[in-house]
Amino acid sequence: MTTPAPARVSQGAGRRTAAPKLVLAITLMGIFLLNFNAMATNVALPGIGRAFGGSMAGLQWIVDAYTLMFAALLLSAGALSDRVGASRAFGAGVAVFTVASAACGLAPGLGELIAARLFQGSAAAIMLPSSLALVRQAFPDAAERARAIALWTAGGAVAVAAGPVVGGVLASILSWRAIFVVNLPVGIATLAVLTRAERSPRRARPLDPYGQLTAIVALAALTFAVIDGGENGFGEPLVLGCLGLAVVAMAVFIVIEARTAAPIVPLDLFRSRTVTVSAAIGFVVNATFYGSVFVLSLFFQDVLKLSVMATGLMFLPMMAVIAGANLVSARAAARCGPRMPIAGGQAIFALAMFGLLWMDNGTSRPVIAAMLIPAGLGLGLVVPSLTAVLLNDIAADRAGLAAGILNSFRQTGGALAVAVFGALVADRGEFMVGRRIALCIAVVMLVATMVAALMLRGPNRPCSTRG
Repeated sequence: MTTPAPARVSQGAGRRTAAPKLVLAITLMGIFLLNFNAMATNVALPGIGRAFGGSMAGLQWIVDAYTLMFAALLLSAGALSDRVGASRAFGAGVAVFTVASAACGLAPGLGELIAARLFQGSAAAIMLPSSLALVRQAFPDAAERARAIALWTAGGAVAVAAGPVVGGVLASILSWRAIFVVNLPVGIATLAVLTRAERSPRRARPLDPYGQLTAIVALAALTFAVIDGGENGFGEPLVLGCLGLAVVAMAVFIVIEARTAAPIVPLDLFRSRTVTVSAAIGFVVNATFYGSVFVLSLFFQDVLKLSVMATGLMFLPMMAVIAGANLVSARAAARCGPRMPIAGGQAIFALAMFGLLWMDNGTSRPVIAAMLIPAGLGLGLVVPSLTAVLLNDIAADRAGLAAGILNSFRQTGGALAVAVFGALVADRGEFMVGRRIALCIAVVMLVATMVAALMLRGPNRPCSTRG
């Protein structure tokens, strides 16, 4: 007769550790916070603007303060997570995100809200890679880990779909502050469960602080120049100075990355056509998605005079289809190779943006909601296959770096699109003209990267009838 194996305990703590499924649950809660908050904030922007008397630039910064720090810090967040241990990094990220959410909900003015959003974005950058590392740690079996990562991805997609709707309900019934305050119980519960998880090992990973700093300066200066230029004119000395600072900081960043022993962005990776094209596609699809959501949120409430709740419901069909399209993308890639869903998804996305060019305040609301569905389908088709084709083309020991660069380019695309598209619609008297120019830019970018997608490496075979 065999005796049962003793319960696994954490390092020297003498206590039972959390089961793998519980670890997966806390990472899902963390990722839900990130994606929900990013989407819910968009539908609340007009209400925040009315509460604080904020300009278009202020509304842009509410979004971009979060996205900018998220994009820039993603470059080194993986290495930092390894150095301190994934569980510690994830816990610190959740704690900062929760405190920053409270600060957002209690913000007495626009400046304080934007500052708190900077901290939210910084915490989000730490939480994303450390949550995946926790999943890998909790599921050593490859098959179980694959299923866990699929659930982790699906949880993020559900949060994206729920964000506009739940955010709209909270902001409509309570206040825009509720979309931030609701993060508090989720964050506290996540931290409470995390105390039972096994401590992650620390790994010696070099950091690149100067590269990270110059990346932040370059992205922040460029974003500020575009936002302020749209508000006050691009000939202003401050705007020109920030554009110059962005160019100088980017040049210094490239020099640092070329000379440092452990760069956050190894420049030789871009010798690969797959990395370069994948980064460009990731930039464009996120720029189109987040830029259009930003502009449409304003259009629905300021032009169509819809409520916050109705605005969230307008986005629901588009958001809901993304998760299903993710599954279709994987099956299409298995049958036809990855280029088909990547190029085809961008074609569908471009057609959706082209169709929205003709939308005005006389267009039926159900028709507008239906016109947004192809946009969600296109985005959902592109991203999974894009990630897969990148990781399949890169050596295993550099896969994490490549994935971090791809995600950073995607977030940067979103931040700059909000800045550019917001600048185009900043003049409320010319809102419709600016909206159409923004959508035209999106269509041109999508068509260009759709053509580039055909250059990606990968199996080029006739579609199989079996997946």
